[in-house]
Amino acid sequence: MPANLPPPYFEAEKRYREAKTPEAKIEALEEMLTIMPKHKGTDKLRADLRRKIAKFKSEAQQRKGAGRKGLSYAIDKEGAAQVVVVGAPNVGKSSLVGVLSNASPEVAEFPHTTWKPTPGMVPYENIQFQLIDTPPISKSFIDPWMADLIRKADLVIVMVDLTADPLQQLEDTLEVLAELRVFPHGKPLPPDLPKKPFPKKMIVVVNKVDTDADMDDFLAFVELSQCGLPCVGVSTASGRGLHALLETIFQLSDIIRVYTKAPGKEPDKSAPFVLPKESTLQDLAEKIHKDFVEKLRFARIWGKAVFDGQMVQKDYVLQDGDVVEFRI
Repeated sequence: MPANLPPPYFEAEKRYREAKTPEAKIEALEEMLTIMPKHKGTDKLRADLRRKIAKFKSEAQQRKGAGRKGLSYAIDKEGAAQVVVVGAPNVGKSSLVGVLSNASPEVAEFPHTTWKPTPGMVPYENIQFQLIDTPPISKSFIDPWMADLIRKADLVIVMVDLTADPLQQLEDTLEVLAELRVFPHGKPLPPDLPKKPFPKKMIVVVNKVDTDADMDDFLAFVELSQCGLPCVGVSTASGRGLHALLETIFQLSDIIRVYTKAPGKEPDKSAPFVLPKESTLQDLAEKIHKDFVEKLRFARIWGKAVFDGQMVQKDYVLQDGDVVEFRI
């Protein structure tokens, strides 16, 4: 099948050939990948471009100041929490984001298929999480812009492959994150850190737990790793463990869902307000409108910690699932 490349592709290719720096070559190559149509006739060409991108990124990393001058990607947070998926090449990050979300990251058997972050929205009950697929990281190379992306995320998924020395993959990935000053939340920090650390809640996701025998290997991994982090075994091929993963994300996000209703009406359970745990009635009122708090006299609450319709004041601590009827 012919490639049938459009004219803008050849314009980007010309800029690539004329580029003098690795950063400029990467930018042109990434533009070529974006322009190129996706079909069997372009598979080999796409793979070649990705290999070139990986090569020039490695060169850019080695140049002095590459971390400050390289490319960067900013992804606005959406949904109830932003979750970044990191790991070694070919552990299944793109497959995980693809099967859970509305994103379409490229999936292939060779490394460096992912060359820029790809976000996707993942539904969980009546809310959504934002999952971000990222390029692979290793002790020898990591894209300079990855540090900022990981530091700003709410949660970090560390993904490993059960069939490819997962203990070493976990150790290497956590070591790379530590070099970025990203550490598991609640774990002791190195005493001699020169700059501010970024503690993050982390989930270890072990891919390719496809069979019951694989589950035995997964349990052995959990015992041997002794990492003290939540571990979830999944199969991106069969869907095994994916719901458990979403439940773990929800629990670690430290959020609650609260509903409002008008007197005599039923609440809309499909559109909750999402708030941090320990939020008060006043916090909810401020989220609705900053001027609403001054007019608020009290509210009635339906939930697990109160009797139906109980009257509460502004300092009431909301619980997940509470239904609020404001009175002004």
